[in-house]
Amino acid sequence: MNRQLHAIKKFLDEKFALYHHPDFIAHDPISVPHRFTQLQDIEISGFFTALMAWGSRTSIINSANRLMQLMDDAPYEFITQHQPADLKRFLSFSHRTFQPTDLLFFISFLREYYQHFISLESAFAAYLSPNSETVEAALNGFYQTVFSDEYPERTKKHLPAPFRGSSCKRLNMFLRWMVRRDDMGIDFGCWKQINPHQLICPMDVHVVRVARRLGLIDSQTVNWKTACLLTQKLRTFDADDPVKYDFALFGLGVIEKWV
Repeated sequence: MNRQLHAIKKFLDEKFALYHHPDFIAHDPISVPHRFTQLQDIEISGFFTALMAWGSRTSIINSANRLMQLMDDAPYEFITQHQPADLKRFLSFSHRTFQPTDLLFFISFLREYYQHFISLESAFAAYLSPNSETVEAALNGFYQTVFSDEYPERTKKHLPAPFRGSSCKRLNMFLRWMVRRDDMGIDFGCWKQINPHQLICPMDVHVVRVARRLGLIDSQTVNWKTACLLTQKLRTFDADDPVKYDFALFGLGVIEKWV
């Protein structure tokens, strides 16, 4: 590692230590799945929260909590046991471009899915091998699984996939929550079939801005290739846990307001 990269690593390690703290939870969308203890409740609430991760953190948290209330604050029980009449309550729910049509489709998908599998992890891990460098195949496979049957065409825009060129910010954030082992109790680390070193850094607008300022990326286009290039640089800092630096980059952008 050259001197410049060593200096950036030291700087980001310091920022990681500063922002990687349980106090982070309360003001972040990860606070929504932290309301639950059952695995399926965590992954369902986390999945919907990640799908709606557009806009301010406050707006995302409010919408996700409102959705959990509509699910009687028991998302797994609601998903697997609701009656058709129970779905009427969602007809007035929306978050930005995420509309009732989209929500009802994902509820239907999850209900069918949980009739066959214990955890949502299988929908990702089934497409991944221990030798896979990244979660690219897992994300592409999950997309194909979700849209393997009838679906509203408009809903496809709410689920990113690498083969479509997306940086997959929202799903990479969700995978960080589920997969990353965390001694501070922020990320859950409740999925074991995906390795933390395979994760890709979520390309939030703040992360992108800070990464460019630090010279970690130079592309003006934010896509899957950009996300992989950034993560590849972060692996030189920590090969086992590269996405831990998401906390540092995000904190510099949101809290310290780097421009």
